[in-house]
Amino acid sequence: MKIAIVGAAGWVGNEVLQEAKRRGHQLIALVRDPAKVTDTDVEVRQFDITDAHSSLAEAVAGAEVIVSSVSGRHNGDQSIFAKAAQRYLAELPKTDASRLVWVGGAGSLEVAPGVKLLCSADFPEEYKAEAIGMGEALEFFQQSSSVLNWTFISPAALLFPGEKQAAYRVGKEQLLTDAQGQSKISVADYAIALMDVLETNLYPKQRIGVAY
Repeated sequence: MKIAIVGAAGWVGNEVLQEAKRRGHQLIALVRDPAKVTDTDVEVRQFDITDAHSSLAEAVAGAEVIVSSVSGRHNGDQSIFAKAAQRYLAELPKTDASRLVWVGGAGSLEVAPGVKLLCSADFPEEYKAEAIGMGEALEFFQQSSSVLNWTFISPAALLFPGEKQAAYRVGKEQLLTDAQGQSKISVADYAIALMDVLETNLYPKQRIGVAY
């Protein structure tokens, strides 16, 4: 399968890229700075999802599936999530890409009926703007009438560096916690979960959460 990864130079994006490589997929890395991708067996294309003058169709040409791992941390612009979602919904159906898998956040998952994680008292203040922006993108997906086949994958509350550790579980709108009340998953296991969903074409037009 030929997969284009938007944000392939980022922490999560690169982990997904490496997992996709291990599974034998052909890869296109879409990044603002091509110098940040050193893999010699990956096609690298310069692309900025926030640049309205750039062609998304040209950027993803030849790809069957798109993985989006965008971030606003480099410049503090958390509107990137809503902008990216809108572009994908409007423009990807006009390309050969049949599917979008979105690297989401945990902030919009529910810790109680109608209560989102980002509204809890101990949610880190420095991540609230990002969580709100990611939640806005999710709303665009959920409310859209676009024919785009998307899946929004939220990690656990704690996404940490590390290798594969345990079997992951899949939930829907509720935050998954383990027997100790913790919600966590390594970035390696998150990438495995994402690729499992991508390869099996599960959860069309749905948000899911993955955690131990």
